[in-house]
Amino acid sequence: MHIVIPGALPEPEVAAELAPHLAQRAPTLARWLGLGTPRHAACPASETWCTPLEHWLLHASGFTPAQDEHISAGLGPLRLPAPDDEPVWLAELIHMAPSRDGAALLPADTLSIEPGQSAALLEAARDLIDDSGIGLTPETPDTWRVHWPGPMRLACASPALVAVSAVNDWWPQDPAARPWRRLVNGLQMAWHDHPVNLQRQRDGLAPINSLWLYGGARRSQLGRPLPDDLRIETALQAPAVAQDWGGWIEALAGLEQRCFAPLAGAAPTLVLTGRERTVELDTRAGWLRRLRPLDWRRWWCSR
Repeated sequence: MHIVIPGALPEPEVAAELAPHLAQRAPTLARWLGLGTPRHAACPASETWCTPLEHWLLHASGFTPAQDEHISAGLGPLRLPAPDDEPVWLAELIHMAPSRDGAALLPADTLSIEPGQSAALLEAARDLIDDSGIGLTPETPDTWRVHWPGPMRLACASPALVAVSAVNDWWPQDPAARPWRRLVNGLQMAWHDHPVNLQRQRDGLAPINSLWLYGGARRSQLGRPLPDDLRIETALQAPAVAQDWGGWIEALAGLEQRCFAPLAGAAPTLVLTGRERTVELDTRAGWLRRLRPLDWRRWWCSR
């Protein structure tokens, strides 16, 4: 079994203070951490253009980027197992709002997008899409596949990464992106006072006011399927991003009760992610390691 826990690697300056809480509130996890030999991997956003979780998923899928691609390009075929081997470009429906850093992005998984809302917004944009020469095909309520009129090479960050940073840092400025930027600008105006968004605002929901482009790789660049026994536990991610360490400790205790303790007799492979790094460890230890577990605090509290 693989258990992936985004947000489980706090920065060293706070990890030392959190370690006693981890040992007390999540004893099963603490025992596992002492059984495995950690394998560290750096995944700086400036190189990967995706989150550490996405980076690990792509590595686990055996993704091989082309010479001029960031690893984030593999998110296209990873998210949409297309029947063809054409480049898989995706557009995620998002909310974009002004912020101190220029603009902030709310990804689709925070917006509760209904199928009818997605269909209505697509229909409202039909003329703009036709005029742009770019094709958009709905795949899920929050994701549309993008079809370019010709070959396209464009570096795009994942929406999950942009959501925890700043839009201005990742907004595509390449000249090849001009048709896309022009289309998105038109969509933003068309959707501003669309009935779907007016109703969402009455319901206390953020409007769906833009698209974020990502992906671009081919299905054949994925070397293997993800593990069948993969389990991703995201409870620590939001408090870690917000640096809400009290909330992080409570979420950790919840994970112990709901996930770790029921599996206390298992020996899973753990994947922990931090801001720009991952640690993977196999907890299937021999008898000597079980008698004398490692002091996990040494590596958990360091870079």
